[in-house]
Amino acid sequence: MNAIPPLSAQVVVVTGAARGVGASLARTLARRGAKVALLGLEPDELKAVAAQCGAAATSWEVDVTDLDALGDAARRIKEHYGRIDTVVANAGIAIGGPVADSDHRAFSRVIEVNLLGSVATARAFLPALVESRGYLLQIASLAALTPAPLMSAYCASKSGVEAFAHSLRAEVAYQGVKVGVGYLSWTDTDMVRGADEDTVLKQMRTRLPWPANKTYPLEPAVERIAAGIARRSAHVYAQAWLRGMQPVRWLLPSLIAAVGSRDVARIAPQLAATAASRLRAVGAGGAADTAVRGGRSGAVD
Repeated sequence: MNAIPPLSAQVVVVTGAARGVGASLARTLARRGAKVALLGLEPDELKAVAAQCGAAATSWEVDVTDLDALGDAARRIKEHYGRIDTVVANAGIAIGGPVADSDHRAFSRVIEVNLLGSVATARAFLPALVESRGYLLQIASLAALTPAPLMSAYCASKSGVEAFAHSLRAEVAYQGVKVGVGYLSWTDTDMVRGADEDTVLKQMRTRLPWPANKTYPLEPAVERIAAGIARRSAHVYAQAWLRGMQPVRWLLPSLIAAVGSRDVARIAPQLAATAASRLRAVGAGGAADTAVRGGRSGAVD
């Protein structure tokens, strides 16, 4: 078995790197010596993060749902650095609220960015990862481990990327490529803060059982993800307690159906009265996605 190169010898690509988990992870990896290539839709934000990551960092404006553009970026990044060792598929957006009240295009966009964007990322970068015998980390979520009412688009997309990564792992192992899945609970990012601006959704979230009802600080979560990347782990848990969810995840759909249905019924009038406020993706990243889609499709962190 080939030894894992230290992060200081690696070129790492991070999608959705303009803000949130992606930006923080890029800075953390750069502090550990990695050369980082940052992908996203917001060029000014990407350049600012790249500047914080040192002279070897680069930024690339690219849409993760555009396979041709991703393929071109992958070729250019490899030409620039000579190799690509690790790719972190992090780009994602979210909407909240009942399916019946959601805008179908916004719902579909979550699936397109989070799931199909991850598939396109893998397609574009796998040739380079095969060459380097590298590592692909797919960022999933607590939402992949348990369903949640009012989050059906996000849960579907994150369950999808988890299954995709597990399937891909078996396909590329013989080529020396390792594949991991990263799990995060509610973490202090623009996306989560944006979701909390909706008082009804925040009220619903605070009624989740501990420890799922907390928002966790970003930096410790990212440090755990970076450590998982250094080990090329099959499973990476940004909050330690998430590991304990794996053995009991089969129980959660029935539990959520029983408890969640009562909570949704209780707040149904409030949800109906505020439905028009939930027709777009949440947070600053969601706003950037909406703005870019005025001219073309896009994906952000």
